[in-house]
Amino acid sequence: MDTMNKLAKKMIFGLLCLCCALGADGQTLTDGQIAVQNLAVSKQEDKLFVAMDLDISALKQGSNREVLFTPSLTLKDDSLSLPAIRIAGRNRYYHHLRNASDTERLYRNGERNLIEYRVTVPYEKWMGRARLSATETTCGCCDAPLTSTTTPLSKLRLEKRVPTPFVPAYAYIRPKAEQKINRIEGSAYIDFPVNRTEIHPDYRRNPEELKKILSTIDAVKNDADSKIISISIKGYASPEGSYSNNIRLAKGRTETLKEYVRKQYVFPQSLFTTGFEPEDWEGLERFVTSSQLKNREGILALIHSDLDPDAKDRKIKATYPADYAYLLSEVYPGLRHSDYAVQYEVRAYTDLAEIRSLLKSQPQKLSLNEMYLVAQEMEPGSDEYNATFATAVRIFPDDPVANLNAANTALRLGDLKGAETYLSKAGDAPEAIYARGIHAALLKHYDAAQPLLKQALQKGVAQAEDALQQIERIRQEMAEDAE
Repeated sequence: MDTMNKLAKKMIFGLLCLCCALGADGQTLTDGQIAVQNLAVSKQEDKLFVAMDLDISALKQGSNREVLFTPSLTLKDDSLSLPAIRIAGRNRYYHHLRNASDTERLYRNGERNLIEYRVTVPYEKWMGRARLSATETTCGCCDAPLTSTTTPLSKLRLEKRVPTPFVPAYAYIRPKAEQKINRIEGSAYIDFPVNRTEIHPDYRRNPEELKKILSTIDAVKNDADSKIISISIKGYASPEGSYSNNIRLAKGRTETLKEYVRKQYVFPQSLFTTGFEPEDWEGLERFVTSSQLKNREGILALIHSDLDPDAKDRKIKATYPADYAYLLSEVYPGLRHSDYAVQYEVRAYTDLAEIRSLLKSQPQKLSLNEMYLVAQEMEPGSDEYNATFATAVRIFPDDPVANLNAANTALRLGDLKGAETYLSKAGDAPEAIYARGIHAALLKHYDAAQPLLKQALQKGVAQAEDALQQIERIRQEMAEDAE
């Protein structure tokens, strides 16, 4: 029977070593007098197996001394003391025998060099990531502990750790309520008789070009929620001809167009502002820059020169006659245009159902504040909620608050690339600094995230404190896994 038990022990020990050899070979306890060898821990179904050999050949102790060796498992608030073994001097050994003490794990010092420690306990999930330690307590003749030392033996890795996710809160900003001033712009190409300033509404393409202006005005004028604040018109002439005459033409044609529009509606003069550009050299430059003209660079050099406008035009014509002929027939007509803009105010909306409807049909009529207000009635993170902030940044693409709130939505959806784009235009508000810290943390760039989050916390973003604590926990887990 003894032979069979020894064989079974060897088989179990071999199995343990195959399952999880966590070697602490050569680790010493009790000032180097006890050496831990062949440490192995494994799990099978609902049992945890712990095995180690204790080399006590170097242990020196008096007859009235003993060492209590107690392994334990600990993980945060969970702990379990494993069965202890007692290595006693002669007098202490017989004391325990006479007093019917637990002698199952009682050993007399000097009788053997190696103690085989084998324990099986019910397995709990926390044990898979626990620390295995050993506490050696030296006792005297009255069972009074004289010294006690706890030594870590190994960290168990029987359970794969599920990384703690970083789940931040998001700090949206409520936009300020403000007057809603919108603007619609366009360009019309009105044909005037040569060297004249009067308009003929039926001349060439004038019907459709005039309709463009009037349709823009009608779209605002016929909207009960909108009020026209101003209409601006700026006329341009092309560079051919004398500059002084082009001043007359650009100014006169702009005034004529303004009066034509005003009389269609009987608008007051005070509603209009006008301006003119005698010769549209900027428009010519844009065309030539993007063209494939043979002498493009030479023409651009003349455009950029300090020559007066009339001298520039003559020089281009004389130096590059073929290209000039092309510009005169194909490009100059497009430089004779009238840019117009209708500025208008949209009334404020307070009914959330109306705002919800406008979000789908006419979001350009809403302010950022109105979009934000209706989003507060939606489920955070829902499709409707996310779409609201996406619409806000589409209507107000350069607004820092719109970009910050859109960045928060992108972060919530895991779109880190999109969030980065929005954050580049989100400004430097404390919430924007916080969002950049969250972005870095979600990318696992914790060294970059922590200073940003600390700065945001100092500036009053309360959510930053929890984010920092989460990062600390994650970094602690990473350090533990690296050990």
